[in-house]
Amino acid sequence: MSGTPNDGLQARAQGSGQAAIAIFALGMMSGMLVLMIAFLLFPEPEDPATAEFEAVQDFARRHFVREVGSDELVTRALSGMLDGLDPYSRYYDEESSEQARREIDGDFRGIGVVFRSPIARGQVLFPLASSPASDAGVRVGDRLLQVDSASVEGLSGPEIRALLSARGRSEIRLLVEGLDGDQRDLVVEPELLLDPTVRHVGLLDSAPSTGYLAVRSFSHRTAEEFDSAVLALRERGAESLVVDLRFNFGGVLDAAVHMASRFIAEGVIVTSEGRNRSVSYEAGEVEALFQGMGLVVLVDEDTASASEVFAGALQDYRRGVVVGAPTYGKGMIQMTQSFPRFGSRAKVTSGYYYSPSGRNFEKSADPDRSSGILPDMIVEMDTEQRARIHGWIARYDPPTSMLDELAEWSAAEGGVVLPEAPDDPQLDAARALLRGEHPAPARRSGRGD
Repeated sequence: MSGTPNDGLQARAQGSGQAAIAIFALGMMSGMLVLMIAFLLFPEPEDPATAEFEAVQDFARRHFVREVGSDELVTRALSGMLDGLDPYSRYYDEESSEQARREIDGDFRGIGVVFRSPIARGQVLFPLASSPASDAGVRVGDRLLQVDSASVEGLSGPEIRALLSARGRSEIRLLVEGLDGDQRDLVVEPELLLDPTVRHVGLLDSAPSTGYLAVRSFSHRTAEEFDSAVLALRERGAESLVVDLRFNFGGVLDAAVHMASRFIAEGVIVTSEGRNRSVSYEAGEVEALFQGMGLVVLVDEDTASASEVFAGALQDYRRGVVVGAPTYGKGMIQMTQSFPRFGSRAKVTSGYYYSPSGRNFEKSADPDRSSGILPDMIVEMDTEQRARIHGWIARYDPPTSMLDELAEWSAAEGGVVLPEAPDDPQLDAARALLRGEHPAPARRSGRGD
């Protein structure tokens, strides 16, 4: 059967379309070939900074006295890049990044034991309450003999901690010896644990209506810990409060703003001013639950950053009395970012912060300035006193269920196993103020104010 005229037209159209596709494909291939030749003949200009970095890195790898790998050189280069910007910007490699994360998030993955000092003895002071160690049967006074069949004898404290590292491990096998001399094999499964930042919560012996707590640092969990602690103290009869911020280097700004807002009903708590924006953090987002409580804030030379935000706001509103020594003087805010692909983290200064009255506590902003907040009442202490108090503040509290065991252990040894709070002239001054034994001190003036 012969074809129709339309069949011929369709055939010619189809042939023309195939020819067009072939011509287009040929053009694409020719274009790509031209681009490849162009890249070979005229490469992109080399980044001078990258070229210099690679040249110096190559030089160091070839000529340094020992073999050094690219990873180590890159880590050192990144550290130097941020460390050189100011005293606070920093690069964290994979190992130090975990410690930084722990301080910010307020938790860590581990087994939950507190060792008796020095750690090199390998003797457990107590396991944390409801921790994997406690659940596995670790007891007060147990001496660590082996970790996964490796002896701990002769190891230093950091070496013992390294053996107990929970990173990448689902279980850790321990051989321990109890105070009774019996040895036990235990299997501990590490978990994510709260790293408490609010510690030593209790009523003061010489002032039973006054509560005390130390805030070790400011993490994302601190606000919740603080609220729970103060509410518990109020249920026990506390009408006034001592908040100890000594040896507190700062941390999460939001936690400090939350805590200040519990005592200040309205108004600006702190203002941050950076290169591109200004932000005011105001009271009112949480209820001022503790507004009516008498309040003393303890500070010293190691009170810094978010701690100064809290103390500065209370001082500006005359909501509490600040007692101790002039603070560190860190009035800069850092922005932190993690880099999961590399397991690292970086922190850079992003702005200054200012108290409600417009004070900036950054000591480096003025060459004649050596500190931050000037307390309302200055109480000096010597270096040894400070070291003892700092050591006590940093310690974890034992579970109340283990206090009797610790007391029996102390009696058996004829000494003190669980260290007691040291003499503390700054805390004594706070007690006296809250008992009304001194008039409210006049505000001091000066560059730190």
